Amino acid sequence: MKQKDVLTFVAALFLCLICVPVGAVMLEVTVKGAVATINPSKNTLTIDNPLQYGCSYPTTGVPVCSYTPINKSTLTGTLPDAAALTVFNIGDPVVATSVGGPGETWITLAKLFGSRPNEELVTNIVGDIGTIPTPLIGNYALDATTVPNCSACAGTTCTATSAIVMVKSEGNGVLERTLMPGESLSYNGRNDGSSVYVKFVKGQALSTTCPGNAGMTGSQAISVYIVKVVPPNSSAQTNIRTATTTRPEEARTPLPPIASTPIPTTKSGMLPLAAIGAIGLAGLVLKMRRH
Repeated sequence: MKQKDVLTFVAALFLCLICVPVGAVMLEVTVKGAVATINPSKNTLTIDNPLQYGCSYPTTGVPVCSYTPINKSTLTGTLPDAAALTVFNIGDPVVATSVGGPGETWITLAKLFGSRPNEELVTNIVGDIGTIPTPLIGNYALDATTVPNCSACAGTTCTATSAIVMVKSEGNGVLERTLMPGESLSYNGRNDGSSVYVKFVKGQALSTTCPGNAGMTGSQAISVYIVKVVPPNSSAQTNIRTATTTRPEEARTPLPPIASTPIPTTKSGMLPLAAIGAIGLAGLVLKMRRH
Protein backbone atom coordinates (compact mmCIF):
# COMPACT_ATOMS: atom_id res chain seq x y z
CA MET A 1 0.00 0.00 0.00
CA LYS A 2 1.39 3.42 -0.96
CA GLN A 3 2.24 5.90 1.76
CA LYS A 4 -0.43 8.28 0.47
CA ASP A 5 -3.06 5.52 0.66
CA VAL A 6 -1.97 4.65 4.20
CA LEU A 7 -2.31 8.27 5.25
CA THR A 8 -5.73 8.49 3.62
CA PHE A 9 -6.94 5.35 5.44
CA VAL A 10 -5.64 6.54 8.83
CA ALA A 11 -7.14 9.98 8.39
CA ALA A 12 -10.48 8.52 7.34
CA LEU A 13 -10.53 6.14 10.31
CA PHE A 14 -9.76 8.95 12.71
CA LEU A 15 -12.43 11.17 11.20
CA CYS A 16 -15.06 8.44 11.49
CA LEU A 17 -14.18 7.86 15.12
CA ILE A 18 -14.47 11.48 16.13
CA CYS A 19 -17.74 11.86 14.23
CA VAL A 20 -19.57 9.08 16.09
CA PRO A 21 -21.60 10.92 18.71
CA VAL A 22 -22.21 10.07 22.33
CA GLY A 23 -25.35 8.01 22.85
CA ALA A 24 -25.75 6.60 19.33
CA VAL A 25 -29.13 5.00 18.87
CA MET A 26 -30.45 1.66 17.72
CA LEU A 27 -32.98 1.74 14.90
CA GLU A 28 -36.52 2.44 16.10
CA VAL A 29 -39.46 1.44 13.90
CA THR A 30 -42.97 2.75 14.58
CA VAL A 31 -46.02 1.06 13.07
CA LYS A 32 -49.79 1.38 13.28
CA GLY A 33 -52.41 -1.33 12.97
CA ALA A 34 -54.94 -3.42 14.88
CA VAL A 35 -54.21 -5.96 17.60
CA ALA A 36 -54.50 -9.40 16.00
CA THR A 37 -53.50 -11.69 18.88
CA ILE A 38 -52.18 -11.47 22.43
CA ASN A 39 -50.24 -14.43 23.80
CA PRO A 40 -49.74 -14.20 27.60
CA SER A 41 -47.68 -17.41 27.76
CA LYS A 42 -45.17 -16.06 25.23
CA ASN A 43 -45.54 -12.43 26.40
CA THR A 44 -46.18 -11.26 22.82
CA LEU A 45 -48.62 -9.08 20.91
CA THR A 46 -49.26 -9.32 17.15
CA ILE A 47 -50.37 -6.39 14.98
CA ASP A 48 -52.40 -7.01 11.84
CA ASN A 49 -51.87 -5.11 8.55
CA PRO A 50 -49.15 -2.80 9.93
CA LEU A 51 -48.37 0.59 8.40
CA GLN A 52 -44.91 2.07 9.05
CA TYR A 53 -44.36 5.65 10.18
CA GLY A 54 -41.85 7.75 8.28
CA CYS A 55 -41.04 11.30 7.23
CA SER A 56 -39.80 12.85 4.00
CA TYR A 57 -37.74 16.02 3.99
CA PRO A 58 -38.35 18.43 1.10
CA THR A 59 -35.68 20.99 0.27
CA THR A 60 -38.03 23.69 1.53
CA GLY A 61 -40.80 23.55 4.07
CA VAL A 62 -41.44 21.19 6.96
CA PRO A 63 -41.12 17.38 7.07
CA VAL A 64 -44.06 15.40 5.72
CA CYS A 65 -44.79 12.45 8.03
CA SER A 66 -47.24 9.62 7.37
CA TYR A 67 -47.89 5.89 7.67
CA THR A 68 -47.35 3.70 4.60
CA PRO A 69 -47.87 -0.03 3.92
CA ILE A 70 -45.02 -2.50 4.38
CA ASN A 71 -44.44 -5.97 2.94
CA LYS A 72 -45.60 -7.79 6.07
CA SER A 73 -49.17 -8.78 6.89
CA THR A 74 -48.46 -9.11 10.64
CA LEU A 75 -45.78 -8.13 13.12
CA THR A 76 -45.20 -9.87 16.45
CA GLY A 77 -43.12 -8.55 19.34
CA THR A 78 -42.59 -9.04 23.05
CA LEU A 79 -44.50 -6.78 25.43
CA PRO A 80 -42.71 -3.87 27.12
CA ASP A 81 -44.48 -4.75 30.38
CA ALA A 82 -47.05 -7.28 31.57
CA ALA A 83 -49.48 -4.40 32.18
CA ALA A 84 -50.17 -4.43 28.43
CA LEU A 85 -52.12 -7.66 28.94
CA THR A 86 -54.80 -5.74 30.84
CA VAL A 87 -54.79 -2.66 28.59
CA PHE A 88 -55.04 -4.05 25.06
CA ASN A 89 -57.67 -6.30 23.51
CA ILE A 90 -57.97 -7.98 20.13
CA GLY A 91 -59.14 -5.47 17.55
CA ASP A 92 -57.82 -2.39 19.36
CA PRO A 93 -56.12 0.16 17.08
CA VAL A 94 -52.54 0.66 18.24
CA VAL A 95 -49.30 2.45 17.51
CA ALA A 96 -46.23 0.39 18.42
CA THR A 97 -42.50 1.07 18.40
CA SER A 98 -39.79 -1.60 18.27
CA VAL A 99 -35.99 -1.48 18.29
CA GLY A 100 -33.61 -3.17 15.89
CA GLY A 101 -36.25 -3.62 13.19
CA PRO A 102 -40.02 -4.03 12.78
CA GLY A 103 -41.59 -6.13 15.52
CA GLU A 104 -39.66 -8.65 17.66
CA THR A 105 -39.28 -6.30 20.66
CA TRP A 106 -41.99 -3.71 21.34
CA ILE A 107 -40.62 -0.93 23.53
CA THR A 108 -43.91 0.99 23.38
CA LEU A 109 -47.56 0.18 22.76
CA ALA A 110 -50.19 2.93 22.55
CA LYS A 111 -53.96 2.48 22.29
CA LEU A 112 -55.72 4.80 19.85
CA PHE A 113 -59.11 6.47 19.99
CA GLY A 114 -60.81 7.95 16.92
CA SER A 115 -62.50 6.77 13.76
CA ARG A 116 -60.47 8.68 11.15
CA PRO A 117 -56.67 8.82 10.74
CA ASN A 118 -56.40 12.59 11.27
CA GLU A 119 -58.46 12.30 14.45
CA GLU A 120 -56.61 9.41 16.09
CA LEU A 121 -55.48 10.18 19.63
CA VAL A 122 -53.78 8.15 22.36
CA THR A 123 -55.63 7.08 25.49
CA ASN A 124 -53.17 4.50 26.89
CA ILE A 125 -49.42 3.92 26.70
CA VAL A 126 -47.33 1.04 27.99
CA GLY A 127 -43.62 1.60 27.38
CA ASP A 128 -41.40 4.53 26.46
CA ILE A 129 -43.59 7.62 25.99
CA GLY A 130 -40.97 9.38 23.86
CA THR A 131 -41.35 7.07 20.87
CA ILE A 132 -44.99 7.67 19.93
CA PRO A 133 -45.71 10.43 17.38
CA THR A 134 -49.48 10.46 17.98
CA PRO A 135 -50.73 13.03 20.54
CA LEU A 136 -52.61 12.24 23.73
CA ILE A 137 -56.35 12.76 23.84
CA GLY A 138 -57.78 15.83 25.56
CA ASN A 139 -54.94 18.18 24.54
CA TYR A 140 -52.69 16.64 27.17
CA ALA A 141 -48.97 16.01 26.73
CA LEU A 142 -46.17 14.47 28.79
CA ASP A 143 -42.50 15.24 29.23
CA ALA A 144 -40.25 12.80 31.08
CA THR A 145 -36.55 12.89 31.95
CA THR A 146 -34.79 10.04 33.75
CA VAL A 147 -32.05 10.45 36.35
CA PRO A 148 -29.10 8.00 36.17
CA ASN A 149 -27.62 5.87 38.92
CA CYS A 150 -23.98 6.51 38.01
CA SER A 151 -22.82 3.44 39.90
CA ALA A 152 -24.98 1.15 37.74
CA CYS A 153 -23.95 1.91 34.15
CA ALA A 154 -23.12 -0.25 31.13
CA GLY A 155 -21.96 1.51 27.99
CA THR A 156 -24.18 4.47 27.18
CA THR A 157 -26.94 3.70 29.67
CA CYS A 158 -27.37 3.57 33.43
CA THR A 159 -30.22 2.29 35.55
CA ALA A 160 -32.54 5.19 36.30
CA THR A 161 -33.04 6.07 39.94
CA SER A 162 -36.09 8.20 39.15
CA ALA A 163 -38.01 10.01 36.44
CA ILE A 164 -39.06 13.65 36.39
CA VAL A 165 -42.51 13.68 34.79
CA MET A 166 -44.45 16.78 33.75
CA VAL A 167 -48.11 16.77 32.74
CA LYS A 168 -49.09 19.49 30.28
CA SER A 169 -52.62 20.66 29.60
CA GLU A 170 -53.32 22.85 26.57
CA GLY A 171 -49.53 23.29 26.27
CA ASN A 172 -49.02 24.50 29.84
CA GLY A 173 -47.27 22.56 32.59
CA VAL A 174 -49.83 21.77 35.29
CA LEU A 175 -48.10 19.10 37.39
CA GLU A 176 -44.52 17.92 37.83
CA ARG A 177 -43.39 15.06 40.03
CA THR A 178 -40.23 13.04 40.59
CA LEU A 179 -41.22 9.38 40.52
CA MET A 180 -39.22 6.49 41.85
CA PRO A 181 -39.66 3.11 40.11
CA GLY A 182 -43.15 1.87 40.93
CA GLU A 183 -44.50 5.31 41.89
CA SER A 184 -47.28 7.13 40.06
CA LEU A 185 -49.02 10.48 39.73
CA SER A 186 -52.54 11.58 38.86
CA TYR A 187 -53.93 14.85 37.55
CA ASN A 188 -57.60 15.82 37.30
CA GLY A 189 -57.54 19.57 37.75
CA ARG A 190 -59.52 20.68 34.70
CA ASN A 191 -63.04 20.04 36.04
CA ASP A 192 -64.15 18.57 32.71
CA GLY A 193 -64.16 14.91 33.68
CA SER A 194 -60.68 14.27 32.24
CA SER A 195 -57.67 12.90 34.08
CA VAL A 196 -54.12 11.68 33.50
CA TYR A 197 -52.43 8.80 35.30
CA VAL A 198 -48.71 8.07 34.89
CA LYS A 199 -46.71 5.30 36.54
CA PHE A 200 -42.94 5.02 36.19
CA VAL A 201 -42.21 1.29 36.08
CA LYS A 202 -38.49 1.25 35.38
CA GLY A 203 -36.02 2.96 33.15
CA GLN A 204 -32.62 3.91 31.89
CA ALA A 205 -30.76 7.20 31.57
CA LEU A 206 -27.79 8.15 29.44
CA SER A 207 -24.44 7.69 31.18
CA THR A 208 -22.99 10.85 29.62
CA THR A 209 -24.25 12.91 32.56
CA CYS A 210 -22.09 10.83 34.92
CA PRO A 211 -18.46 11.77 35.64
CA GLY A 212 -15.93 9.99 33.43
CA ASN A 213 -18.44 8.68 30.89
CA ALA A 214 -18.03 11.28 28.16
CA GLY A 215 -17.39 9.86 24.69
CA MET A 216 -19.06 6.50 25.19
CA THR A 217 -21.22 5.26 22.31
CA GLY A 218 -23.97 2.67 22.23
CA SER A 219 -27.74 2.27 22.46
CA GLN A 220 -30.29 4.83 23.60
CA ALA A 221 -31.90 4.86 27.02
CA ILE A 222 -35.30 3.15 27.13
CA SER A 223 -37.83 3.43 29.94
CA VAL A 224 -41.22 1.93 30.74
CA TYR A 225 -44.23 3.99 31.81
CA ILE A 226 -47.90 3.16 32.14
CA VAL A 227 -50.15 6.02 31.02
CA LYS A 228 -53.93 6.29 31.07
CA VAL A 229 -55.82 9.37 29.91
CA VAL A 230 -59.55 9.70 30.58
CA PRO A 231 -60.89 12.08 27.92
CA PRO A 232 -62.95 15.14 28.82
CA ASN A 233 -66.73 15.02 28.67
CA SER A 234 -66.41 16.75 25.32
CA SER A 235 -63.52 14.93 23.64
CA ALA A 236 -62.90 17.59 20.97
CA GLN A 237 -59.22 18.07 20.18
CA THR A 238 -58.31 21.65 19.26
CA ASN A 239 -54.76 20.82 18.13
CA ILE A 240 -54.03 17.22 17.19
CA ARG A 241 -50.30 17.92 16.79
CA THR A 242 -49.77 18.33 20.54
CA ALA A 243 -47.60 15.22 20.73
CA THR A 244 -46.29 13.50 23.83
CA THR A 245 -42.74 14.44 22.83
CA THR A 246 -40.82 15.59 19.79
CA ARG A 247 -39.54 12.65 17.77
CA PRO A 248 -35.88 12.89 16.66
CA GLU A 249 -36.68 13.14 12.94
CA GLU A 250 -39.15 15.97 13.51
CA ALA A 251 -36.61 17.88 15.58
CA ARG A 252 -34.19 18.26 12.67
CA THR A 253 -36.38 20.78 10.82
CA PRO A 254 -38.43 23.48 12.59
CA LEU A 255 -42.14 22.68 12.70
CA PRO A 256 -44.99 25.17 12.90
CA PRO A 257 -45.75 26.36 16.48
CA ILE A 258 -47.79 23.85 18.43
CA ALA A 259 -49.55 23.98 21.75
CA SER A 260 -46.86 22.01 23.56
CA THR A 261 -43.18 22.91 23.51
CA PRO A 262 -41.27 19.73 24.51
CA ILE A 263 -38.27 19.92 26.81
CA PRO A 264 -35.07 17.98 25.98
CA THR A 265 -35.04 14.26 26.80
CA THR A 266 -32.16 11.92 27.51
CA LYS A 267 -32.19 10.47 23.98
CA SER A 268 -29.81 11.49 21.24
CA GLY A 269 -29.40 10.59 17.57
CA MET A 270 -26.38 9.79 15.45
CA LEU A 271 -27.50 10.63 11.92
CA PRO A 272 -26.70 14.38 11.77
CA LEU A 273 -23.11 14.02 12.98
CA ALA A 274 -22.58 10.95 10.83
CA ALA A 275 -23.59 12.99 7.77
CA ILE A 276 -21.13 15.72 8.73
CA GLY A 277 -18.42 13.09 9.13
CA ALA A 278 -19.14 11.68 5.68
CA ILE A 279 -18.86 15.13 4.07
CA GLY A 280 -15.61 15.81 5.89
CA LEU A 281 -14.22 12.43 4.88
CA ALA A 282 -15.04 12.99 1.21
CA GLY A 283 -13.33 16.37 1.25
CA LEU A 284 -10.25 14.98 2.95
CA VAL A 285 -9.84 12.14 0.46
CA LEU A 286 -10.24 14.46 -2.54
CA LYS A 287 -7.66 16.86 -1.14
CA MET A 288 -5.10 14.12 -0.52
CA ARG A 289 -5.58 12.67 -3.98
CA ARG A 290 -4.64 15.99 -5.59
CA HIS A 291 -1.18 15.90 -3.95
